[in-house]
Amino acid sequence: MKEKIVLHDKTFVPFISNEEIEKAIDELAARMNAEFKGCEDVPVLLCVLNGAILFTAELMKRLDFPVELMSMKLSSYTGTHTSGEVKTVMGLTGNVKDRMVIIVEDIVDTGNTIVKIKEILKDAGAKDSKVCTLLLKPEVYKQEYRLDYVGKSIPNAFIVGFGLDYDELGRNLPDIYVLGQ
Repeated sequence: MKEKIVLHDKTFVPFISNEEIEKAIDELAARMNAEFKGCEDVPVLLCVLNGAILFTAELMKRLDFPVELMSMKLSSYTGTHTSGEVKTVMGLTGNVKDRMVIIVEDIVDTGNTIVKIKEILKDAGAKDSKVCTLLLKPEVYKQEYRLDYVGKSIPNAFIVGFGLDYDELGRNLPDIYVLGQ
């Protein structure tokens, strides 16, 4: 893990190592494998682009039950701040009518994106949905929806790496870095 990185005009310092990330994913997959063992209906893994690409790929490799992969892209961030408004950039890439959907997110903070996705899935006729997030900022999550699988809780800080970005840079980093003080 590098001592610090610079993306655009900001400096980030080490926060979560790739080893910690991989361990969290192992634990999430084990819980999901236990819950979905022998399931008759093949669930849909819904990758929320672009941030959840790495997490979804790593999670899928560890799942031992059949899944289908779909994606969608929403946006609410500009720079290091959320706009509070969730915009659909790309809709669902498949049909979820009467299907169990597992929403795969890189990070949940305010939960506004989760609310929007749940509305979209309901309107599309999904039978049910669960939420799987690698990271959660519990001090800012105030939504009514239960998060079914949470890899790691973190403080309310701006982070990059392992799919997370600052104005599209930093997604490719294997570790997670936090905005320096």
